[in-house]
Amino acid sequence: MTDVMRAAAFAEPGGPEVLKVMELPAPQAGPGEVRVRVHAAGVQPFDTAVRAGWLPPYMGPKPFPRIPGNEFAGVVDQVGDGVSGVSVGDEVLGFSALHAYAEYIVVPGTDVAPKPAQVPWEVAGGLTSGVQTAELAIDGIGLAEGETLLVHGAAGSVGTAAVQIARRRGATVIGTAREANHDYLRDLGAVPVAYGDGLADRVRALAPNGVDAALDGAGGHALEVSIELVKDRARIVTLVEHGKAAELGVRVVQGQRSAERLGRYARLYAEGAFTFSVRRTYPLEEAAQAHREIETGHGQGKIVLQIR
Repeated sequence: MTDVMRAAAFAEPGGPEVLKVMELPAPQAGPGEVRVRVHAAGVQPFDTAVRAGWLPPYMGPKPFPRIPGNEFAGVVDQVGDGVSGVSVGDEVLGFSALHAYAEYIVVPGTDVAPKPAQVPWEVAGGLTSGVQTAELAIDGIGLAEGETLLVHGAAGSVGTAAVQIARRRGATVIGTAREANHDYLRDLGAVPVAYGDGLADRVRALAPNGVDAALDGAGGHALEVSIELVKDRARIVTLVEHGKAAELGVRVVQGQRSAERLGRYARLYAEGAFTFSVRRTYPLEEAAQAHREIETGHGQGKIVLQIR
């Protein structure tokens, strides 16, 4: 039985530098749970907020050291009593609230899905956040066929998923990104637009009938533009400005992630029917640098930690 593991954790909130590789007790699977030897773990803005000291209200207080990370892929090495459909040796991808930046993670057996062989580890490790967040956000704002969705940070992992999901539902998508990523967005089916001064006017020119909803993956000025353009603030979802959402009257992502949804998109990826780009991988020892990169708010695709 493995009793000790390496994890990227922090003993107090702060900047990226507080993330350190520590030796911590390895979790053990209990009834209804599985333990996964993690091969890859996605990095996302949610994790940087956790590292800075924020926790979602539903989570309650958590002791230190805290291990960020809520998406992963790996191989099951323990199965608790009462778990069905999952066996030791299965390659899976899954989700959690925290604890994914580690060699081992324990989650309910219902929170993992089979990893198709055609899905690389780094894609599997980062898939949860993109597809679950995007679909829950789009469901929450009630996006309908014929509507126009504005996606900020459209070349990122959630943005990439949101563009494809919205297009599948018959919506027009306008995506903000650096000009270097505009061809990428066109390939996904979005109408690209550059960041910077005059953004609201540029979006208005592209959407003469108005913008119905917005998904903010950038924060700051992007969220201000969303509020300016979308009449109903309840149809704006922010992925990064968690602390300001209630005050501004905009939404954060709500709803339950599911293994069914995750497995569905993993199969679509394996079939070549869904695109998911990994921008860069970092070893566990460079988790702090991964956080620095994601906090720039720019870049195409997902950042993933590889855990050997």
